[in-house]
Amino acid sequence: MDFSFGPDDETFRAEARAWLDTHVPDAPPGGGPGWERRLGADGWIGLGWDTTHGAYGNRTASLTQQVVWGEEYARAGAPPRSGHIGENLLAPTLLAHGTPAQRDRFLPPVARGEELWCQGYSEPGAGSDLANVRTTAVLDGATYRITGQKIWTSLARDAHWCFLLARTRADTTRHHGLSFLLVPMDQPGRIEVRPIRQMTGTSDFNEVFFDGAHAAAEHRVGADGDGWRVAMSLLGFERGVSTLVQQIGFARELAGLVATAVATGTADDPVIRDRLVRQWAELRTMRWNALRTLGTTDPGAPSLSKLLWSQWHRRLGELALTVHGTPAATAGAPWSADTPYPIDPVHHLFLFSRADTIYGGTGEIQRNIIAERVLGLPREPRP
Repeated sequence: MDFSFGPDDETFRAEARAWLDTHVPDAPPGGGPGWERRLGADGWIGLGWDTTHGAYGNRTASLTQQVVWGEEYARAGAPPRSGHIGENLLAPTLLAHGTPAQRDRFLPPVARGEELWCQGYSEPGAGSDLANVRTTAVLDGATYRITGQKIWTSLARDAHWCFLLARTRADTTRHHGLSFLLVPMDQPGRIEVRPIRQMTGTSDFNEVFFDGAHAAAEHRVGADGDGWRVAMSLLGFERGVSTLVQQIGFARELAGLVATAVATGTADDPVIRDRLVRQWAELRTMRWNALRTLGTTDPGAPSLSKLLWSQWHRRLGELALTVHGTPAATAGAPWSADTPYPIDPVHHLFLFSRADTIYGGTGEIQRNIIAERVLGLPREPRP
């Protein structure tokens, strides 16, 4: 299989690189709303959206050009995206399942970088086992009233809207009777966001409490009780191009670790050298696999991808401590203004990568999906 990019892709790469070289130096390090609006103004949001239902202010790009943009964005050291949930998860879901009115209302502001989104899936007791959702939504005329709690909600403090799963039929269990709702976050007294302090010292995730929060019935995506199908469709958009872009950051971390190992002489240890080579070879294999499965409908591809990269990144964090040796056990200067105690990028890599095999579906859940849906093995007994 040919994994190279064509002439049109390289032309697109030159355009993307020129834009990034011009704008990244002046971008705020943490990204944020202003950076999202800058991306939107020049059409860099929503490159991969299906244009069957029309354009929404964004430029179009082929699948390989989307990979090119993501790679160049990562290589340029551009700020983290605060609009990626709306762009890469909500938008494709509305294009696939939304009404014309929903697409016209919500997609243009996402494309302009003006409205940010968060995802309300996980709950206490319903993380990887998403079908155990207990948040309820009761239809009252033309409005749903939502009560419950979501957890591990990225970007909830900055989001204007949240898409969530709620149980709208009281007499149902598991994946039956769930609905996919679009909820405005600006509801003081009805929605409370509490940051979760992680062992890195940062608060990338939040708890969100809904106490009679409102969602318009016209903002339900799909039929009442059909939310599970919509939610599973959304999860299929969660990986793919984003996995390839993520690997650029992984490659940068690995290259830095190799340089440290060579500079300190730890690369002379045959065991450490073997582990470094293995990490490099596995990263190359993951890239080829991600390219091979771009656009695939294979139900196991997203789970296999998540399983591979999460295990790989956790091992990289462990290897980083080994390569850095004793200094890695001591505190240095804080690596960001958000950390209340000294921590450097090596510490952060090790600590945060512990969560890689949990968020987005645990490794155990991914193995079950591969076994049951791909290999056709007997289903694990459910309680």
